[in-house]
Amino acid sequence: MGSATVWLGFQATHIKEHLDATTQLLPELKKELLANDVAAASSTVASLANHTAAAKRAGTDPLWKLASGLPWIGPNLAAASEVSTTADDVVNLAAKPLVGAFQSLDWKALTPVDGAVPLAPLQKAAPSVVSAANSVELSYHRLAGIDPKPLLPQIATPLHSAITQLDELRGVLSTAADAAQLVPPMMGADGPRNYLLLIQNNAEIRASGGIPGALAVLHAEDGKITLTAQDSASAMGAFTPPVKVDTAQETIYSTRMGRYMQDVNMTPDFPTAASTARTMWLQRHPEQAIDGVISIDPVALALVLKATGPVSVAAALPEGVSLGGLPTQLTSANLVSVLLSQVYSDIREPALQDAYFAAVAKNVFDVVGSGKTPGDKLVESLATGVSDHRILMWSTRGGEQAILGTQGLGGAISGPSVPAAGFGVYFNDGTGAKMDYYVKRTVQLVQRCSSGGYAQYTAKIVMTNTAPADAAASLPAYVTGNAVFGVPIGSVATNVVAYGPSQARAQQAKVDGKAVGISAYAHDERPVGVVHVQLAPGQTQTVEIDFSKVVQTSPAQLDVTPTIQEKADVILPEQKAAGCTEK
Repeated sequence: MGSATVWLGFQATHIKEHLDATTQLLPELKKELLANDVAAASSTVASLANHTAAAKRAGTDPLWKLASGLPWIGPNLAAASEVSTTADDVVNLAAKPLVGAFQSLDWKALTPVDGAVPLAPLQKAAPSVVSAANSVELSYHRLAGIDPKPLLPQIATPLHSAITQLDELRGVLSTAADAAQLVPPMMGADGPRNYLLLIQNNAEIRASGGIPGALAVLHAEDGKITLTAQDSASAMGAFTPPVKVDTAQETIYSTRMGRYMQDVNMTPDFPTAASTARTMWLQRHPEQAIDGVISIDPVALALVLKATGPVSVAAALPEGVSLGGLPTQLTSANLVSVLLSQVYSDIREPALQDAYFAAVAKNVFDVVGSGKTPGDKLVESLATGVSDHRILMWSTRGGEQAILGTQGLGGAISGPSVPAAGFGVYFNDGTGAKMDYYVKRTVQLVQRCSSGGYAQYTAKIVMTNTAPADAAASLPAYVTGNAVFGVPIGSVATNVVAYGPSQARAQQAKVDGKAVGISAYAHDERPVGVVHVQLAPGQTQTVEIDFSKVVQTSPAQLDVTPTIQEKADVILPEQKAAGCTEK
């Protein structure tokens, strides 16, 4: 027995040393893959394979496996075996195929050539990326299924670390696998596609970003994207009878969702907004086939300009649109302020404003397709826009939409992309104007003391109207709304819409610490609370919406309407209420 104990101790040390070595090598591999250094990544993977193979041999040694059946120490040995075996599987079934895929897929190879993105490298890499994602997903669930309670700290700690790393990795690989499967067909590799493009205007806020004032059709064929037909939401007018919308959402957001293109995205559920927008477009343009809907906002366009560099707008302006005092070149630094503020001072006619928006979008797409922008830089910019929910996509193809429904890119408020403890705070303008350019916001989840075995949270929203005190005189009437909808000139009216997790309850609301009425609804089993807020120039208000009966099985996550502010400046870290004791 003594010699067996010594042998087990030796093997345990052996496993620990090799797994520690893999932990140190993994960050290097990530860095090398991001830098497209395939030679270095291949060398690192070879080293990883040597270490994980040695750890697996030690963890599956016959004596080790036999001892795994013993009481007390057995679960620890079994867990160590699972960790070492999983590490070896991840290296051989995920890391090696990924490095092989990167040998054929250099992000710079996605730089457009003659206006078209080469899709063959991505198509070739797709099977390896998908296989790697599946392997990591299975490995994660294998380790996550181990009960940590009987484990010693020496085993529980590395197990927790491995689960955490795999959880992060599976999210990244899942997104990469979905992109590898979606991008080629959606960019016309299997036949031409047409997408309705909604250019959201954050100056007049809607739940998914801003009103889709400027509209266009993107034609995708063999990797080449061209912007073809254009229209505007105002020119499309009212739809009578309104387009049919889900009854629950119509109850929350009114029939305006189906009556006006500007209001299709009063709901934060992008599949609903997109399908409604498509129906409206086809009613006005029945001659065009539309295979999906893409939404983008000016902040996302500015991110693209970080990759492309400045674009000139003077040459592409439609007839009747004069630059006036607007800059002849748009950059990542000035695009947002020009499109969401300055344009209203220099172009007073709403139809011409929409035309200017469309012209800017066309120029940006033309520059992207010119082949002058490195593919890796473009991918980085677009990835940031997607992660900030400034770029959304919906497809009429069932298989593609099923994949989009698993990712934030799909913009759904329910389904596999929404975490169990998912909260959402969204904003809809009630001013009927472009005053949201001046509103600054922060949103924070506050975890209150648990009650009855359930978690309780408060969504805390702080809003400030930074418009000048003399807004009534200094800002154009089109920006202020000129009190047409009953909001004093210079003030901003907003409907704050908060979603809680499925089956929780929207309990009560406060504004500046005083209880106010809350309109409570349900949307796909998620509780919804709506509070109306009105801010005069310079005024700040704090809105608090409480949620009870929250089943806490995972960390809370918060989704918020994209605004002109950076995401990190809006969504603050979660806070715990003082005085609560853990139970």
